[in-house]
Amino acid sequence: MKITRTLMLAALGLAVVALPVAVSPGFAGEVGIGRDGTIAAQRGKATTIAELVAMYDSSSCEECHTEVHEEWMKSAHARSIYGTGRTAATFRTTIINGCQEWPYSGVKGFEDVKVEHLQGCTKCHLPQLADATDEVAQELMNTILAFMDSYRQGDMETFEQKQQVLQSLNINCLVCHNRMAITHKWTDGYPQDGVVYGAAEGEHDDEKFPKMAVSPIMSESILCGQCHGLGPNLELDNPTQCATAYGSYLWAYTAEGGRETCQECHMKKSGLGHNMQSYRDPGMAEAALDFDVEAYGMHWRDGSLVTPTAVVKVAMTNKSGHSIPDG
Repeated sequence: MKITRTLMLAALGLAVVALPVAVSPGFAGEVGIGRDGTIAAQRGKATTIAELVAMYDSSSCEECHTEVHEEWMKSAHARSIYGTGRTAATFRTTIINGCQEWPYSGVKGFEDVKVEHLQGCTKCHLPQLADATDEVAQELMNTILAFMDSYRQGDMETFEQKQQVLQSLNINCLVCHNRMAITHKWTDGYPQDGVVYGAAEGEHDDEKFPKMAVSPIMSESILCGQCHGLGPNLELDNPTQCATAYGSYLWAYTAEGGRETCQECHMKKSGLGHNMQSYRDPGMAEAALDFDVEAYGMHWRDGSLVTPTAVVKVAMTNKSGHSIPDG
């Protein structure tokens, strides 16, 4: 989150004097430039799932970053649409119990689904869907329906085929290190096609992405906050309440003096690197939660009836920098 020096001084009640500041005219260009240079603008909107996967294909990263890729493969990011199968199934529920019940959504059946109808989910689970046409939203829903139906019918060949398609849609290297790598685009420019953003700049040994540039937010919690959000997605036509970890992190942790970032806890201190896990992971749970358990036996007398009883007292303390669970 960017806070200017002027705002900080004003908040402290100090006098603020406007002084001329020399600004390099090429500063924004050092990070990114115009919207017309983004991956989506350069390649055009994807019209099929295969085109969308190809648009953000990061398979070439594996050759040089093998260890990081193996870590990522174990993470929830690698299966952000499929999940355990339950995540994909929830898309169907979203349409049936959501859009089809809302009188002004324009959705009477699955054939009416557009990209905008899935944004409540894909804003985080597949942000690059915004770079695709409505036909891709249709294909995604048809794939999910076929995936679920084939499982019920015992058609394992179709089930595995659709499962593979769903698992090809994920939050991969290019989503974080390109598409989502710059938040303040009018300040720092738009992420450019052919560039991977991280902590260094220079040449990059990759045919499709031959350049490296510094992302102003790669080590900041706001990078994660773009998906693990502030709360209701009020920018959507029909707001949803889902991810709230970043809002909790800001107002209940950093507001009380907390200093650690999402990356420091979920990547560095955990030792998991790009295999970012949540409280469900035993290692993360141990770091995030503290349990104090007291148990003892007693006899409960109810009139003439004496009943042996076990009493268990559990105190759970959240040691993390945000509410658990998220959402």
